[in-house]
Amino acid sequence: MIRGELVDLRPFWPADVERAERLANEPDHNGTFGTFAFEGVGSVRRRFEQDGFISDDHGRLVVVDKSGETVGDVSYVAVFHGPSSANVVYNIGIVIDAAHRRRGYASDGLALLARYLFEAHTVERVEASIDVENIGAQRAIERAGFTREGVLRSLLRHDGKRVDAVIYSLLPGE
Repeated sequence: MIRGELVDLRPFWPADVERAERLANEPDHNGTFGTFAFEGVGSVRRRFEQDGFISDDHGRLVVVDKSGETVGDVSYVAVFHGPSSANVVYNIGIVIDAAHRRRGYASDGLALLARYLFEAHTVERVEASIDVENIGAQRAIERAGFTREGVLRSLLRHDGKRVDAVIYSLLPGE
């Protein structure tokens, strides 16, 4: 368990599959859940059974409030910005269930995930790519201590079309 001020992060458990499956197949999630893409009913369960959502190049953790109630998920995936493994960074994402938004959970969860990645992996950069239209997510990542670097054109797919994304980063010690 990774403990924060408002929320904690814990491993994904088999009992979490049904909730994740439902959310991954809701229209406003576009078949994605954090940094993972899913296609069709049962895809979350199949993916979980492969590796439990944890490996060196990707991971997913459940966000719980201080009462232990599940409020969302954080995820990360390795991204290479060059030809060698020395150029790996982690791109992170978060999904907070609608009923639990606007309480600071996203900022706390993102900061916890970044801290975990710096401590558990040899990485010198954690980044997030956020749809330019998602102002709430941009505010959350900024409250987590990330720096806005700029806009990458046509980076993400949303609602069946390519959209621009704001890129944010955090370096160790920031």
